[in-house]
Amino acid sequence: MQPIVDTVVIVAICVLGAALARRLGFIAPLVLLVAGLCLSFVPGVPEIRVEPELVLIGILPPLLYVAALQTNLVAFRRALRPILLLAVGLVVFTAFITGFVLHALLPEVPLAACVALGAVVAPPDAVSATAIARRIGLPRRVVVILEGESLLNDATALVMVRIAAAALLGSAVGFAEIAGEVALKAGGGLLLGLIAAVGAAWLHRRIVDPLLDDAVSLLTPFVVVIVAEEVHSSSVVAVVVAGLYLGHRIPYLLSPTSRLQMDAVWRLITFLLEGVVFLLVGLQLRDLIGHLETGAATTARVTVLVFLTLVAARFVWMYPATYLARLVPRIRAREDRPPPAVPAVVAWAGMRGVVTLAAVLTLPESGEVPGGYPRDLFVFVAFATIVLTLLVQGTTLPVLARRLGVHEDAAAEDALAEASVQHAASRAARERLEEHADGAPASVVERLRALTDSRANVAWERLGSQEQETPSAAYGRLRREMISAERHVFKIARNEGRISEEVLNRAQRELDLEESQLTRSDD
Repeated sequence: MQPIVDTVVIVAICVLGAALARRLGFIAPLVLLVAGLCLSFVPGVPEIRVEPELVLIGILPPLLYVAALQTNLVAFRRALRPILLLAVGLVVFTAFITGFVLHALLPEVPLAACVALGAVVAPPDAVSATAIARRIGLPRRVVVILEGESLLNDATALVMVRIAAAALLGSAVGFAEIAGEVALKAGGGLLLGLIAAVGAAWLHRRIVDPLLDDAVSLLTPFVVVIVAEEVHSSSVVAVVVAGLYLGHRIPYLLSPTSRLQMDAVWRLITFLLEGVVFLLVGLQLRDLIGHLETGAATTARVTVLVFLTLVAARFVWMYPATYLARLVPRIRAREDRPPPAVPAVVAWAGMRGVVTLAAVLTLPESGEVPGGYPRDLFVFVAFATIVLTLLVQGTTLPVLARRLGVHEDAAAEDALAEASVQHAASRAARERLEEHADGAPASVVERLRALTDSRANVAWERLGSQEQETPSAAYGRLRREMISAERHVFKIARNEGRISEEVLNRAQRELDLEESQLTRSDD
């Protein structure tokens, strides 16, 4: 009974924290992190220990899968070079730089252990970085690069953690073994992800029930990660590849009802999982401090040093990675040279989160390592890094982006592109209508022609002035008032027993669907 109560309380706190964040205009992960920190010191709050399997198999796969589903595959491929430079090159660079710096501060700790900690704290978090990037309106290419980095860097970090842990336990690890394991895990994950995506696409194509579509979509990331772990390939790569493939093909695989319902289901699951993760990170603090044996001064020095090294390493990497590649004529001709402010903002957008939480919990116990190492210190430093990067970088990134002028107002460009394509779509719709209009009532055909013209006009109206109410906005406002009146009449009829609950539900669903379309038009 108690685990169920604890789960309900945690979810309730996540919902309240997210509501408070929206009310105050803050980022929800930051509010939940602070809430967890405060609650961890409240008497009576139970100590919650997060198992690595819970994060690696229960939380991380669906979050990565949803992020991959929502990623523009075309834009992802165009930005593949900077994404790989960050997701692979920067993670390896950060892991070794952090490891060497930490080993210099604590020479009695094995270098392999220091590199393992460097790999743990190297990958930024997909949730916090992209949430902030989208909210503050960073350029679309920057958002794609941050999303792509967060999708792929997890695999690099987890492989490095396992290799460093093997070296820490005394296993001989050479360059050939490392290259072979990376190639095997990445290649196996890529192949498994493609196979799983093709299988899931085959199922989606043949399913007509939206509930079954939702069930298949929910099962896909968990099945992929379980199979990947069983065959010892990269589960992260497999889940991301499956998500990218299916996300690109969803318009061809699912019915409109399935797409709408699946989007709502995944939004709810992502909302709850993200909230639970950051709340759990905050709740770990009391337990970590209670088990910490290292002195307060040493702990503070190590924590600050690791944080500063992470920030510095990302800046040191960003500028050469951004500008040296453009010395190649083909790349210089294909890509514009960004101003120095852009890599500065990307470098500062290095908040840590879920993967760091999962990776540090997989480190071997001190008693398993010959000579031992301060595992409790490393776990505390990893959690402290998550807290510091979210509180320091997460809160200041919007200010930095505004001060440096790194933003993109793509509303007008998007509206023009939408209006142009909608015009072509409306022309195609009218042509198809004329082809199949024989025998149909003239009033029906005329009504459909008017509907097509209205959709095209709405798209062009978005290019106009926002200072006065457009015809489509007036239509939406007045139609919502009419829907409200209709809904009220049906409720009164149900209360008086003139119609059944089933009739009310059917009428209410139709009105709700129409009102949701009006809301989409306003957005």
